[in-house]
Amino acid sequence: MKNFEELGIRKDIVKGLNELNIITPTEIQNEVIPLLLNKDTDLVGQAQTGTGKTAAYGLPLLHRIDASQKVVQGLILCPTRELGQQVAKQLFKFTKYTEKIFTESVYGGEKIDKQLSNLKRPTHIIVATPGRLIDLVKRKAVDLSNVKTVILDEADEMLSMGFKKELDEILTYTSNAKNKWLFSATIPQGIRQIINQHLNDEAHKIEVSGANVVNKNIEHQYYVCPDNEKLQVLTQFLRSQKKNRGMIFCKTKANTQKLAKQLIAKNVAADAIHGDLLQKERDKVMRAFKNENLQILIATDIAARGIDVADLSFVVHYNLPEKNEYYTHRSGRTARAGKEGVSLCLVSSTEIKQIRDFERILGIGFKEIKEV
Repeated sequence: MKNFEELGIRKDIVKGLNELNIITPTEIQNEVIPLLLNKDTDLVGQAQTGTGKTAAYGLPLLHRIDASQKVVQGLILCPTRELGQQVAKQLFKFTKYTEKIFTESVYGGEKIDKQLSNLKRPTHIIVATPGRLIDLVKRKAVDLSNVKTVILDEADEMLSMGFKKELDEILTYTSNAKNKWLFSATIPQGIRQIINQHLNDEAHKIEVSGANVVNKNIEHQYYVCPDNEKLQVLTQFLRSQKKNRGMIFCKTKANTQKLAKQLIAKNVAADAIHGDLLQKERDKVMRAFKNENLQILIATDIAARGIDVADLSFVVHYNLPEKNEYYTHRSGRTARAGKEGVSLCLVSSTEIKQIRDFERILGIGFKEIKEV
């Protein structure tokens, strides 16, 4: 196993990584970093959330920034505000000991005036959601003509959120960029079209298998019960967890709202985030959860994108996810930074088949539990 210096990362950046306890490169970092550091290239990286993608593309991007040039040289596109903020925060931490590299995060759901004034400061890298970036370009608040590197993070999510037209438009603006790096958990038809249309024919393709992604410190469990007993089982499980904090995943917005009301009625400090919340309301819920005023956060898969909260002991799948990779994404909320955690699925007898699919496709083992 190589370390980051052996991969070619500069000493001043490695010093920042060591402080963050990022010592040993993950599989995707080992594969991608030497490739992206050494020459201009297009890349398609197929990898799930939790594989270390941000450092895989972020470290080579930082190497390519000329801090003395006060122009936007790097552009990162993300599906959600949370992921964008998280990526910008990581880049800031990576550069603690380097020359000042300025990153600005812009996204919808926030007053545009504040972002317009922030962009008047020197900015080297922009992290953006696609819709807001196009707004800013049309207002001439962002000049993309000096962008050398464009990164699409969680491209399949951007597609499933309806951003195909915006992505095509942005990639047309930045057609002169020497590097286009696309990362996606899956490669559906729409992503193939983007690759064929906007990336070089010789683009490198790297795939990190799901089996190497799932965190080994998570204990995967399932409990079989009919739908009408789920709430009772969940309540028992939460009691057994005492003061431990965690997340519960539901399939729909309506389910998250209903479950939040039911748990609050049972004196559980819970709240929900979903697509219908105003950004202000969503921020309020997230603040309460991060400040530990809430014990439980209930979320849909899309609403949970980019959320990173430390010290969560468990994840409960109140409804199973629709896609296999969502299971990895959900369960990866617990057992972070070397800690241990539990991922519990509440399933009906007909859903056991889906548990077996997770085992086979994701390379993990589930334990059936008879009491919570």
